[in-house]
Amino acid sequence: MPLDLKNITLPPKNVVLRPGSLRYCFTVAGLVLLCAAAAVSQKSSNSGSPKYDRQTEMKTTGVVEEINVLTVGSRKDFTELVLKSGDDKLHIYVCPKPFQDEMGITFIKGDALAVTGSKVKEDESDVILAREMVKGTDTLMFRDEKGKPVWDDRTGK
Repeated sequence: MPLDLKNITLPPKNVVLRPGSLRYCFTVAGLVLLCAAAAVSQKSSNSGSPKYDRQTEMKTTGVVEEINVLTVGSRKDFTELVLKSGDDKLHIYVCPKPFQDEMGITFIKGDALAVTGSKVKEDESDVILAREMVKGTDTLMFRDEKGKPVWDDRTGK
């Protein structure tokens, strides 16, 4: 049966929202939900992980001394390499382990690497967020030219 629009009456245009009225309650509840949704989405986009900074981009070389999987921001499976470069030990944040596994990337102690990345502060120490690595004849890309990760932030792949 089709809807007969001729017999529908609309409320007057000058309806006033009075505290205690049903319309007032629904309006206030809707505004609260809207504000809560905005706050949650803002919090989830700020995961606390260090941000790539093109101004601090640098190049370095070294030999893999340690391979660790640690928590970075909201990820609990982030690959970190500790490179020995001269007398220095450099902490390189590479990518989530699921992305590394999906791409078939492996690191072993003793691998010689050339790293391009952003040197940033994580807590009190300096770390390098890897954008690109050269391992042997392979060039591995972890971030685009602007420093945005090439993996999916939600899945880590």
